[in-house]
Amino acid sequence: MSAVGYPLVLVPVAAVGLLAIALRPVTRPTVGRRRLALLRAALGTGAFAVLTVEALGAARLLTLPAFAVAWLLFLSGAAVAAGRRRRRDAARALVRADAVEVLAAPEPALVGANAGPAAGTPLPPPPAPPAAAGRVASRRAGWSATLAQAWRTAGRGERLLAGTVGGLLLVELLIALLAEPNNFDSQTYHLPKVEQWVAQGSLEFWPTAIHRQVTIPPGAEYLLLHLRLFTGGDALHNLVQWAAGVGVLLAATRITAQLGGGRRAQLLTAFVLATTPMVALQATSTQTDLVCAAWVACVATVALDGLHRRADVGAILTLGAATGLTALTKTSGLAAVGPLLLLWGLAQLRLARTAYSRSRRQVRRTVAGSALILLVAVVVVGPFLARVTAEFGHPLGPPRLRESIPMERHDPPSLVVNALRIAHTAFDTPLAPLRRAGAEAIIGGAGLLRVDPQDRATTFGQERFPVPSWYPDEDRVAFPLAGALAAIGAAVALTRPGRISPTRAGPLRAYAVVVVAAVLLHTAMIKWQPWGNRLLLYALTLAVPLAGLWLDALFRRAAGGVGGRRPVAAGLAVTVLATCALAGVLAVSYGFPRRLVGAGSVFTTTEWDTRFLRRPQWTEEFRWAADAVRATGARRIGLVQQNDNWEYPWWLLLRDAGGRPPELVALQSVLPERPPAHPASVDAIVCTGSRTACTALVPPDWRVQFRSYVGYALPPGS
Repeated sequence: MSAVGYPLVLVPVAAVGLLAIALRPVTRPTVGRRRLALLRAALGTGAFAVLTVEALGAARLLTLPAFAVAWLLFLSGAAVAAGRRRRRDAARALVRADAVEVLAAPEPALVGANAGPAAGTPLPPPPAPPAAAGRVASRRAGWSATLAQAWRTAGRGERLLAGTVGGLLLVELLIALLAEPNNFDSQTYHLPKVEQWVAQGSLEFWPTAIHRQVTIPPGAEYLLLHLRLFTGGDALHNLVQWAAGVGVLLAATRITAQLGGGRRAQLLTAFVLATTPMVALQATSTQTDLVCAAWVACVATVALDGLHRRADVGAILTLGAATGLTALTKTSGLAAVGPLLLLWGLAQLRLARTAYSRSRRQVRRTVAGSALILLVAVVVVGPFLARVTAEFGHPLGPPRLRESIPMERHDPPSLVVNALRIAHTAFDTPLAPLRRAGAEAIIGGAGLLRVDPQDRATTFGQERFPVPSWYPDEDRVAFPLAGALAAIGAAVALTRPGRISPTRAGPLRAYAVVVVAAVLLHTAMIKWQPWGNRLLLYALTLAVPLAGLWLDALFRRAAGGVGGRRPVAAGLAVTVLATCALAGVLAVSYGFPRRLVGAGSVFTTTEWDTRFLRRPQWTEEFRWAADAVRATGARRIGLVQQNDNWEYPWWLLLRDAGGRPPELVALQSVLPERPPAHPASVDAIVCTGSRTACTALVPPDWRVQFRSYVGYALPPGS
């Protein structure tokens, strides 16, 4: 890490803190005011980070000095905004205090028009400090006092829930800091695209054999780019997903509170979500699903505010930023954003009709607000979509991308079979007989519906259903416990919402409808794939608050002692929660490919062994080829690889003694308008995957060396 990187890394954190002060909700009462302020600040900071990359990329200024100036200016603006907000709050508090003092003061008995106290009469004591001043002082005490008060008043069970969540977050933070990035997709395209942006100083597309480096939305990688420029490396890259995990918990617990859940319901929500292995494992990686889930959850919690209150400009801008960030991170998240915005719009129209004389103006305001949401979203995601459209003639990229992940058949039988396969993979357990029985039932049912369960139009690539997904692997681990609890909560919220939230039955049912709609849209839009569980992470995040509310209602009724079966059900729920805790602990302890204990522990594994934990047999081959190429002094190096090969190790292994990255150019290109480099224009060639593909591109007089997966080629005399 560079010396400059230490203070610069803290700038975004400080900016979020200052913006949280500046963006505190004014409307009272507001559920979860501090959490909403933090989520607003995160969205504002995220939008700034994205727009900074776009603006400086257009100017070919993706450099450390340019980013440092931009962030220092942003921090200054956040500090000014926070200072103004503090002064406004203090002024409002004084005004309220004066009003209270005037209203509470007794009417003096006047002897004359200008009568005053009689001579010798002692003056009354100065008034006591107004209550408002106490409230201001209390607010200044900050989160520490609030958390301390909550801890003192919490029961033993609530403390256990909160302690488990906090402990998991701290352990995940430790792993995120200690482990080098080793996610498979990150080796292929997440991190190579960051390195390519730094190398060329812009976001312009480049020739590559891996189309995902330029076609997959880059929202999470834009955030990584800031850390890469600040630190000069990837030591802090895992912190983006860890921060997203914290954001997911803040948003999910606030959603629970908005739907009528008290402190215990919110803690149950945080507990179920934090102990879900997929969440725990992704919080220490450079994958992108948790970032997407965080932005979607922000849309959800702000949209729920609009069910009972007319949205102001700030809420509309927040919804627009969250929508744009979702689209720029992972377009699958829009399957939830769409229904959420529809719910928000319908609620705003309903509120507009409460005063008939003003309804037309309010309807126009709602329409204008909806247009502004879309406009802000387009500002965030539009530049990337424009580049993709200009390159491929379609905003969703080349046909290869549009046909690989989205469903190509939408007849009802195919949709049903796809939904059943996705559910089977999501609810997988270590019980192999149960897995086989479920898969056989689905395959048999598909036959009755005359649908091929392995149809390429509904199945990704050459994969075949079913696959085991219970193992704690960040890319495919199932979530049977959290999923089952969320499904039960959704069913109760749809059928008997008053049982779990008597004061918010209507909003609860509406929210449950949105969650179910998002899941159905996902299964209708996305093909089944072995690692599809991580794509559902945003939907799980939205659904877990329903689980928290249902569990809280179950414990509440059991405490009342009504019904002989209710204490038994509560005991079963406690057992399920204990199993959730065990699953979360095992995920961070033994999860793959980053774990605390056992083979591959972050405490005992070397840097390069950690980076290659997914494919340990490649470690020595990559280093062998890189050592040979570096020994020649080659700086312009050609790449020969296939779509799913690892490119990122070359960016690290081929750096010179001073740490300067190499100039890597592709000798193949899937971009029609971006021709590859000519083999004669490079100093050396490195290859992965296919020896045949490698030798086909190497000049005839070059010397080729190839092992099982990795090879290199050098010109004569090298």
